[in-house]
Amino acid sequence: MTWEIAMESNFVSPNRAATQLGAPPTVAEALLRVARDPVGQLLRKWNWKSALTSSLFRAPIFFFANLSAGPKAAVGAFLAELVLRSATSGFYGSLTESIREAEPAWLAGLTAALFMPLANHSLELLVHWLRGTPKLLHSIVASVCFTAFSTLFNLYVMRHGALIVGENRQSFAQDMRRMARLVIGFLAAGPLAIVRLVKRRGTRAFPLRREPDWENEAG
Repeated sequence: MTWEIAMESNFVSPNRAATQLGAPPTVAEALLRVARDPVGQLLRKWNWKSALTSSLFRAPIFFFANLSAGPKAAVGAFLAELVLRSATSGFYGSLTESIREAEPAWLAGLTAALFMPLANHSLELLVHWLRGTPKLLHSIVASVCFTAFSTLFNLYVMRHGALIVGENRQSFAQDMRRMARLVIGFLAAGPLAIVRLVKRRGTRAFPLRREPDWENEAG
């Protein structure tokens, strides 16, 4: 579990409300809370920030992936993805926000990374298949790759209080002002986890030996 501890130290948020109120929930407890109150957790806390950012980033992916099939096909795929993400990404963002305080952080990240793509792209594949998006395979593959990155990034920034719409939220403008620093922190999280892992293993492999007490031995 050493690598998990290393990732935990990089994903931890410095200002989680849970640390102030008591023990943070486990991932299972956070998901159970959503299952018990889906209206309150997903509909009332619909994350419009996630809907906005996801639509702006994902629609161009489908546009350029289908551009070789012609401008009409590219625009059609663009509009379909824009509408789809505007309607659904707020719910995915709410779900990510619901586990942002869950511990351990590595399990929350793994859960988001595995569950979100499944929920995201099953519906996405169906919608674009039904409308006849020409470069469907290229589009979905590019979208899946983006999801793998964006889901972990969203969880990271939400654990640091950005792009959330619930308690302790800030304005979207304030979130954007912090974004450059958060991006750097997210990109550094992986390398820092590796460095800490190496240090931990190095310490175990070469434990520091206690120096002999020459004075007591001489006495």
